[in-house]
Amino acid sequence: MSVILSTASLPAADRGERWHHAVSRTFIPLDVRLLEDDPSPGSIVSHRLGSLGVSQVQAGPQIVTRSRRLAQDGKEFLILTLQRRGSALKEQDGREARIGPGDFSLSDSSRTFRKKVQSAFCFTSFHFPRAELHVRDEDLRTLTATAFSGREGSAALVGTYFARLAREAAHLDAVPGRQFAVTALDLLALLINERSGRFVPQAPETAAATLVRVKDHIARHLADPGLAPPGIAAAHHMSVRYLHKLFQPEGVTVGEWIRTQRLERCRRDLLRPPAPGPGVAAVAGRWGFTSPSHFSRSFRAAYGMTPREWQRYGFSGERTGKGTGAGAGAGTGSTDTMDTVEREPPAGPARCP
Repeated sequence: MSVILSTASLPAADRGERWHHAVSRTFIPLDVRLLEDDPSPGSIVSHRLGSLGVSQVQAGPQIVTRSRRLAQDGKEFLILTLQRRGSALKEQDGREARIGPGDFSLSDSSRTFRKKVQSAFCFTSFHFPRAELHVRDEDLRTLTATAFSGREGSAALVGTYFARLAREAAHLDAVPGRQFAVTALDLLALLINERSGRFVPQAPETAAATLVRVKDHIARHLADPGLAPPGIAAAHHMSVRYLHKLFQPEGVTVGEWIRTQRLERCRRDLLRPPAPGPGVAAVAGRWGFTSPSHFSRSFRAAYGMTPREWQRYGFSGERTGKGTGAGAGAGTGSTDTMDTVEREPPAGPARCP
């Protein structure tokens, strides 16, 4: 379900009050002061994945404050903001940080905070009850109003996962959506524990997040024929035994998961134009298969046809139109209007320019 709030249809003079209402309704009670004489239109497109609210926000310059009075309302939520366009100056717990495009930051509603943006902006926000994030309060306090770079290290993986989750939120069913949200918060807890020096690989709350990191590593190294459990475990400073333990809930071994990912990429590449497309052996080698015959047997076992049959089938046009129906009605969920409602496009919420 999509909830879309917008002030675009209102006269500029009426936008301030309505925007204040929209922001407080979406997140937590906040004081909002717009910095333009004629406020720009603002919009919020929201989805819910279990306890995790996902909102894309676009608006003009403003100052948002969680005052001491408001912080006493008993609402204990955390807000992770992934900056997409424009920069924000955030203050909380005695720190001040500039959050630029590609960075993300945390705010805690149980204490005062302030955010100032001096130009048009777009960000994706994730808000959830504090109790859902299993980290120590003292560790969280040291990382509010901190700029986490989305370009390197563990923070980059966390930021990438949250960004992808936001892009897919409109199309996820309730049950998988909740599971993906849990994994997102596990990843965030892992990052906070890592920054605080409390990372414990065997802790249940970090297992799912660790698995995400391992899968990301595998995905980036699929082309390496030597990709195998010993090297993967060493890259993540864990034992091979623990690596296999991480994959047990998946119902597959590490090797089976690697093979499945390689086959999926081969299947995709075999359908790329121009016809007749790349050779089967070349595609297999590109994704780490050293034996063409082994690749063909694995492909047939997985998809019920040989790679050449799949390639001919794809280019024959017989598949034209298949698989498009699922997206035809996606993203057109119900809307909740404030002042004006804009129908969400089929591909999901509008992207930041």
